[in-house]
Amino acid sequence: MLEIKNVTKIFGEVKALNNLSFNVQEGTVFGLVGSNGSGKSTLLRAINGIYNVEEGQILIDGESTFENINAKNKCFFISDFPYFFNYSTVENTAYIYRKIYETWDEDYYNQLCSTFPINKKQRIINMSKGMQRQAALILALSTKPKYLFLDEIFDGLDPVVRQLVKKLLITAVTDNNTTIMIASHNLRELEDVCDHIGLLHKGGVIMERELDDMRLGIHKVQIAFKENTEQSVFDSFNITNIKRQGNLFNLTIKGEESEFMPRLEALGPVFLESLPLTLEEVFINEMEGAGYDINNIL
Repeated sequence: MLEIKNVTKIFGEVKALNNLSFNVQEGTVFGLVGSNGSGKSTLLRAINGIYNVEEGQILIDGESTFENINAKNKCFFISDFPYFFNYSTVENTAYIYRKIYETWDEDYYNQLCSTFPINKKQRIINMSKGMQRQAALILALSTKPKYLFLDEIFDGLDPVVRQLVKKLLITAVTDNNTTIMIASHNLRELEDVCDHIGLLHKGGVIMERELDDMRLGIHKVQIAFKENTEQSVFDSFNITNIKRQGNLFNLTIKGEESEFMPRLEALGPVFLESLPLTLEEVFINEMEGAGYDINNIL
């Protein structure tokens, strides 16, 4: 398990992480979201022992990762700008990793090299941004890490490769019980793979919940009337957001669908439909309900 306990990281006069606390259970995919400068990359570097923290503890299976080879051997971190030496290729980097990582899987490495459209003998620094991320992923997944940390991993990938990466990450969890943390500012990329989400803002977590729990009890409803209808007809419903376009209303409503849909039907609409909320819509609803200005967070 990954434990983050009252962690504070300071750069000069800036608190990049401010008394941060949450846990990540084994075998889960945790999405870390937030605006630029919210502390996502700093947290990933601190978890992987690149930064030491001023206060608090970061523990991997009960051990600190800072200057701890045993804990670091369980982790693999791909930063937002993957670093490689000028002469590095996928092939010669794999040669090094075979010597370093006891969990290296040669068969899986060969499978990944044939799955991704990549030249493993080409110098990685000459590749495009998206291809560099593919190279980093091939090498990372081949080590079969217990903990995998990814910073903006979908940035620069085309839609086909994005879907491939999501499938491989899910396979790593189901087959190897890998624990994955993905930092991103793009909520739409995370909702296909994550089962837990944490929202970081100004170095602190303002929400950390299971994705399915977040969606429970919140619904998006479109309802239209033939004649002009006053917005006040919805006053008896638990509406958290309402937008109107002529006689069409878009509602975000809390409650059980089996309870409020018959009541809406009784209003005599010409159209009524309940739609699933995206992760972004759930967050906006939760943040606005908690009194945050969502435009200054995401």
